Amino acid sequence: MRKELTRITFRQLEVFRAVCEHLSYSRAAEAMALTQPAVSLQIKQLEELLGQPLFDYVGKKLHLTPAAEALLATCEQLLSQLQALDMRLSTLQGALQGTLQLAAESSAKYLTPHLFAAFRAQHPKVSLSLTVTNRAQLIRRLGDNRDDLTLMSQPPQDMALEFFPLLDNPIVAVAPAGHPLSHAAQLPLSALENYPLLSREPGSGTRKAVEEFLQQQRVHFKQGMELMSLEAQREGVLAGLGLALLPRHAVRGELGSGQLLELPVEGLPFKRSWCLLYPRQKRLSPVAEAFYRFCQQERLNLQRQLA
Repeated sequence: MRKELTRITFRQLEVFRAVCEHLSYSRAAEAMALTQPAVSLQIKQLEELLGQPLFDYVGKKLHLTPAAEALLATCEQLLSQLQALDMRLSTLQGALQGTLQLAAESSAKYLTPHLFAAFRAQHPKVSLSLTVTNRAQLIRRLGDNRDDLTLMSQPPQDMALEFFPLLDNPIVAVAPAGHPLSHAAQLPLSALENYPLLSREPGSGTRKAVEEFLQQQRVHFKQGMELMSLEAQREGVLAGLGLALLPRHAVRGELGSGQLLELPVEGLPFKRSWCLLYPRQKRLSPVAEAFYRFCQQERLNLQRQLA
């Protein structure tokens, strides 16, 4: 190994990772409470040690060079190992300590804080770093090994994963108060076809589940509107733009207040499960392993508490 590489510091790697994340020296400096010249100096010193440039400016945008891509992969491994060492040393001292890097599908974000709070009641020194995104992005993050654990519905079948079903995810049809269908005692699913359906963006797990269900039931909506989040869907229904098939957890407050109504549709709710998972070849940190086991052991209690 070249002697120059042994002179790389963890501080330089942290600054480098921040620049990669923000693709901006100024935003990286702001995130790390440094000056922009200080960030530039750290990157320059890294480039001198590596003997290769790390970033290119193309069209006024910062781009990673092949050397930066290679360094970033190593950087993530080194910092992850250092964090794992910190956790293991804390465990040896008798207290679980560290940060759980958890990624969750958008539809699960309403439950994730409650789930972690139950775990943290037993391990108060553990903190949470939560990333919420859609299914497509979660699959990319799984492939890049970005997180400790992932909470999502319908685990991808083409990946080697360890997982178990954690919580039910009931999907219901919702309408605004006063909707023409609100007084029906029972409705066939086809009765919804004459109204616009508000759906999520491509890549959403909820959209994938809804499309598969409608296809199985041979129901086709004549009108539709694509919205980019569960919140936008919910507000769209409240505004009278159409109906939506949504996780019941995502509209619990509005159903309770009467702003939204759960329509009594035959075959609904249909259920999917949120699964807790990680790549099979991944070695879990002590915090991640403890959280995974906690969720397995407390699954029935959690289902009752979060139903």
